[in-house]
Amino acid sequence: MKTIQMVDLKQQYLKIKSEIDTALLNVLDSSVFIGGKQVTDFAANLSKYLGVKHTISCANGTDALQIAMMALDLQPGDEVITPSFTYIATTEVIALLKLKPVFVDVDKRTFCIDPAAIKNAITPKTKAIVPVHLYGHTANMEEIMAIAEEHNLFVIEDNAQAIGGDYIFKDGTKKKSGTIGTVGCTSFFPSKNLGCYGDGGAMFTNDDALAEKLKMIANHGQKIKYYHEMVGCNSRLDAMQAAVLNIKLSLLDEYISARQKAAGYYDKAFANHPKITTPYRAKYCTHVFHQYTLILNDINRDELKSFLEKNNIPSMIYYPVPAHRQKMFEAFGGGDYNLPITDWLADRVISLPIHTELEEEQQLYITKKVLEFINK
Repeated sequence: MKTIQMVDLKQQYLKIKSEIDTALLNVLDSSVFIGGKQVTDFAANLSKYLGVKHTISCANGTDALQIAMMALDLQPGDEVITPSFTYIATTEVIALLKLKPVFVDVDKRTFCIDPAAIKNAITPKTKAIVPVHLYGHTANMEEIMAIAEEHNLFVIEDNAQAIGGDYIFKDGTKKKSGTIGTVGCTSFFPSKNLGCYGDGGAMFTNDDALAEKLKMIANHGQKIKYYHEMVGCNSRLDAMQAAVLNIKLSLLDEYISARQKAAGYYDKAFANHPKITTPYRAKYCTHVFHQYTLILNDINRDELKSFLEKNNIPSMIYYPVPAHRQKMFEAFGGGDYNLPITDWLADRVISLPIHTELEEEQQLYITKKVLEFINK
């Protein structure tokens, strides 16, 4: 049996080595390393895949969130509603721009922001909502958009973990996650479902004026070189990464299917076990399984993690300390929040290996060891 990885990027690369190597050599031969055809082609290809008018690439997913908030003219002191149960980048950029993060609880089943909690958190200072499509499951965007429209709020989708997922509206129409709100943001970090071989990110929107502003901010606030119309930053996806992403984008649906198949194997192995809650799938979306995350009931998680490690099985806890309990948010009253579901999940979740190259032999071993520990 091959060594088990949380994400096996080496095996994934070996399957597409010829295409990747050729694409990278073409970039080297062209000597166009910043911008150029690879970057513009990738943006066009991703727009077509997502069914969105504009894709604006940038250096990473955190920059994508920051640039989006800058482009929406959010001002210091404006309140931005966000889940606390997420990677820190989502909330970090809110504070970085001197906005006020307002943390709300998540749905116990989907791990995503709870629309009812959003409603209760809205004040006259609220200007935006940042739903996070966590672990590959899309937040309830139809309800979130209705709330946003009622209160005239921007919606910035953090789609770093769910690219390629479908959202199904009540009338049966579908949209890709990340394309429903005012602007969507994603990361191409190597471990993501659509990942490059370094850092990368992008923003999506159907708003022509907003797209132009996003492009300018990502490029030092300029539309014409050396003529800077607004304060911006330097955030670019390089040609090498775009070359990799162009190839992997053509395989994204295949990658998603492989992850869904692996998730189905885990589901069957752990079905109806009283001490394990397997990932929920809402009817309104397709889960793309960036992570396969269990909720443990009456199990010592640290001991399980240690047991798996001793048996050469990696596992991860995403995320052991919610944002509102991080020291960096003390000044924003983080410790004053009462988010019982967030705290409950943070104490109980554990993610098992899931990726495009995961084999049944490996999953058999993983599930056998998990159950061996739990049933002892």
